[in-house]
Amino acid sequence: MERIAASFLPPIALDAERKVPIYQQLYDWFRQAILAGQLRPGQRVPSTRNLAAELKVSRIPVSSAYDQLLAEGYLETFVGAGTCVARSIPDDALKFAWKGSSAHRQVAEGKVPRRMARRVALLSMPRQTWSNALVPFRVSLPALEYFPTAVWSKLVHRHSREQTRQSMAYGDAKGYWPLRETIAGYLGTVRAVRCEPSQVLITTGSQQGVQLSAHVLLDEGSQVWMEEPGYPGARQALRISGAQIVPVPVDQEGLNVREGIRRARSARAVYITPSHQYPLGMTMSASRRMQLLNWAARNGAWIIEDDYDSEYRFGARPIASLQGLDNSSRVIYVGTFSKVMFPALRLGYVVVPSDLVEAFSTARDASDQFSSTLYQAVMTDFIRYGHFARHVRRMRMLYMERRTALVDAIQQHLESTLEVVGAEAGMHLVAMLPQGVSDVTVSRKAAEIGLSVMPLSSCCLKRPVRGGLVLGYGGIDKKQIHDAVRKLKALI
Repeated sequence: MERIAASFLPPIALDAERKVPIYQQLYDWFRQAILAGQLRPGQRVPSTRNLAAELKVSRIPVSSAYDQLLAEGYLETFVGAGTCVARSIPDDALKFAWKGSSAHRQVAEGKVPRRMARRVALLSMPRQTWSNALVPFRVSLPALEYFPTAVWSKLVHRHSREQTRQSMAYGDAKGYWPLRETIAGYLGTVRAVRCEPSQVLITTGSQQGVQLSAHVLLDEGSQVWMEEPGYPGARQALRISGAQIVPVPVDQEGLNVREGIRRARSARAVYITPSHQYPLGMTMSASRRMQLLNWAARNGAWIIEDDYDSEYRFGARPIASLQGLDNSSRVIYVGTFSKVMFPALRLGYVVVPSDLVEAFSTARDASDQFSSTLYQAVMTDFIRYGHFARHVRRMRMLYMERRTALVDAIQQHLESTLEVVGAEAGMHLVAMLPQGVSDVTVSRKAAEIGLSVMPLSSCCLKRPVRGGLVLGYGGIDKKQIHDAVRKLKALI
């Protein structure tokens, strides 16, 4: 068993007024802590000298307590490693293991109510049936093996070495100014977003961008249109704010604006993925975009535009943003680097109208204050020196190849079973199942054979007429794609 180093002294409280000797108090504390799991098997305990110095007592009672614990098998000594918690506790000791206070027992037995906020009940989601492991078809997983780690590490090393007192102190809730400038320039050039750097706020990703939008713009009970099917993460962010979700169907032109007006004309906001609808993949038509903008302007409604992976469009140049067409300052533009860079980076951005900047900044400060200044500075240089643009171009070609490989494999092995939709952009596509086949069952069985297949029904508020599978191809190569499709064929 691996021995765990002792880096901290345990919180032992001794009472000099008690008649119980110090060594006995120490023995009792260590024994209870070991039996309760507070000290883990193999974990080092402080030396008698250090513990005596910390507790300001003589070393003799500490040594006496340790000797007793060693004799009874609670502690062990190892050459070169000092004294550690025993790897196995004596069987007879377990009979007298600490059971906790009466309050703990009452909680365990359900006698004490465990009250939570009502909003938590709003977060109920269908049970996850797909795997979160790095296996074939995992959704939203980039090709991490192609990320320019050497370049990124070099920039991280340089900024770590040159950290100033200012960069190590508290940062601006709006974000690192040079990165905000860089993002504004990038969005204006590539996405036709109209904004000044002062309108850009740095977040931990698109999820936080949607959460901030909900906190600032919505009241409890506010109606919000959402695409059906749509992104489950956004649905959760809107729900926890107390919003009332109004599902609006999508077709080949994207969100059906007329149906949204029919269902909730006076809705406060709409969440939408117009450039690459999640999960079905269609692009919102120009006429629908103008209908949506006109509705928002007339009704004073907000449009939350999630532009989560617009860099990856294969058939043509990336579609211009909805925000760039907005003349009434009704659009909140949300973006992320998680899909283009790597998910663990946790950097995204939100572009807001000028009059909302301070409100969003206040909400961000109340949430988690600011993102890591170090990684914001590194990301700034990564974009400015051209590494970002080169990486996007390389990944666009790679994902196009993997998309083609997946479509070909499905046509070869499952053409009569699966119908592919939404394969023109991004890092995933949807394969519709035959009528009557449960996508949840397929998803659960796929996880058992090492595939991560997300059911389309998990993206819907209401059970869809026909099930489907959301298949990510960003994180797997062409050989893995063909092997995985053969597995899927045998399963279905």
